[in-house]
Amino acid sequence: MAKDVIIACDFNSAQKTFEFLNKFTTVKPFLKIGMELYYAEGPSIVREIKARGHKIFLDLKLHDIPNTVKKSMAVLSNLDVDMCNLHASGTTAMMTAALEGLTRADGTRPLLVAVTQLTSTDEESMRRDLLIEKPIDEVVMHYAEVAKNAGLDGVVCSPLEAGKVHARCGEGFVTVTPGVRFADGDVGDQKRVTTPKKARELGSDYIVVGRPITAAEDPVKAYERCVKEFLED
Repeated sequence: MAKDVIIACDFNSAQKTFEFLNKFTTVKPFLKIGMELYYAEGPSIVREIKARGHKIFLDLKLHDIPNTVKKSMAVLSNLDVDMCNLHASGTTAMMTAALEGLTRADGTRPLLVAVTQLTSTDEESMRRDLLIEKPIDEVVMHYAEVAKNAGLDGVVCSPLEAGKVHARCGEGFVTVTPGVRFADGDVGDQKRVTTPKKARELGSDYIVVGRPITAAEDPVKAYERCVKEFLED
């Protein structure tokens, strides 16, 4: 299975995004376009970045009634992204509807992964705010299993849970893991975090890295360090 580092382009304008991307003159990193940038610039930003030769993970985390998600996924599929996502808590009916909408007439579609629990969520907040009393590991594994049974390609989870997801759902079930920081970096608002090297050891297939790269003094050097730690060491 292919492994890669995905840079989270969490910018609020096309100008800032392209100022950042212009620093990368010899490589075309896999990029995540999230809600902030997509809501600021709309689908045109996806088309422009795709035209530059980047792979794109469109991170909009859909969560609505099945019919709405199905129709929305059909629109997103036309943007020719490589990966998109939704919330596993939307239920099996929503996930299967999403797959139907995402699949093009020729049978092709982007990878579809489900968010289990956000990496900013810990067990205490899950119990207090969501009234979920089960241990967080058990919840993540259950959501992953439901997503697999619905036909999805993988899940978004913490690196700390990636190996357990593979053990439960198989090595071919993709794990996309945010919450990755350098050992000497700031964890910010993330709760369940680890380093690129440790993420690889734990079984992450794709790591999503934002501020440690985008806010670095030398983003290209930070990206290269991340690739080395995750893919080469």
